Amino acid sequence: MSNWGLSSTILAPTRDILRFAAYHIEAGAHRLYIYLDDPDSDAFAPLKAHPKVRVTRCDAQHWQQMGGKRPVKHQVRQSRNATHAYARRAEVDWLIHMDADEFLICEQSVADVLGALPATVRTARVRPMEQLAGDGDHFKGFIPNGPDRAEIVKRLYPNYGAHIKGGFLSHVAGKLFARSGMDGLDVRIHNVFLDGEMNPDEVEVAQVDLAHCHAKTWEDWLAAYRYRLEKGSYRAELAPATPREAGGLSLHELFQFIEAESGTEGLRAFYREVAEDSPDLRARLETEALLRNHQLNLDQKLQRHFPDFAT
Repeated sequence: MSNWGLSSTILAPTRDILRFAAYHIEAGAHRLYIYLDDPDSDAFAPLKAHPKVRVTRCDAQHWQQMGGKRPVKHQVRQSRNATHAYARRAEVDWLIHMDADEFLICEQSVADVLGALPATVRTARVRPMEQLAGDGDHFKGFIPNGPDRAEIVKRLYPNYGAHIKGGFLSHVAGKLFARSGMDGLDVRIHNVFLDGEMNPDEVEVAQVDLAHCHAKTWEDWLAAYRYRLEKGSYRAELAPATPREAGGLSLHELFQFIEAESGTEGLRAFYREVAEDSPDLRARLETEALLRNHQLNLDQKLQRHFPDFAT
């Protein structure tokens, strides 16, 4: 068995931060390194009081200690904080960088899975499954890259599948556990680098899933849409799922096209086909053996670990 921990740079309501922490404490994390992107977050005090958590306010002093001003891009802030967490005095055998809408799922102990890996393995990837927007209990399974992926995605999403990598609105890369003790490791969002080498001695860990709650409701998704289009997971520089020479559009281009053609109603139709929990979508996913069912029970775990914030 190996102990493990996670690092996360979080800008979210206090309740969401504490639910994320409570879930992973219950999942067996030995240490949580949480960096509050809003240094005035009310989550600081309850996190500070928990013995499993090391919490940092990302104020001006923090960024000065990190070598300069606060980076403008949140992806850079995430990477720098994750690298900082990894470089601390090692309290865990494995460390993974995650976002506050991601939750590790494993039928057995994550520590046992990591502990069973050969000593030669230094990085271990977990792949995502993406939550359907509804009651929160249904997820799309990950489709491994290969010759059948594109056709499966087109069957699932006949109108938009050609432009959606792996059928996911968000990343298919997953996240990476890094074994402690690699001096000079540089942690990025989905990868790590050591002396110029990406993801040294990497394996994939099929027993652990990364449940990604990217789209909760239509209203939530629309509220986050403009930011994601400009600065987040739908930004312009990200490549299309299908090569451009084959007619592929990036998500950024696809959304701009949909808005130009039919405005918000067009976006609503896209969301309904691709993200919204419905009997039809669940049936299509089940036909492809890609429907996953899992209850995160976040409120119950919040009650157990941070009862003062559970009401």
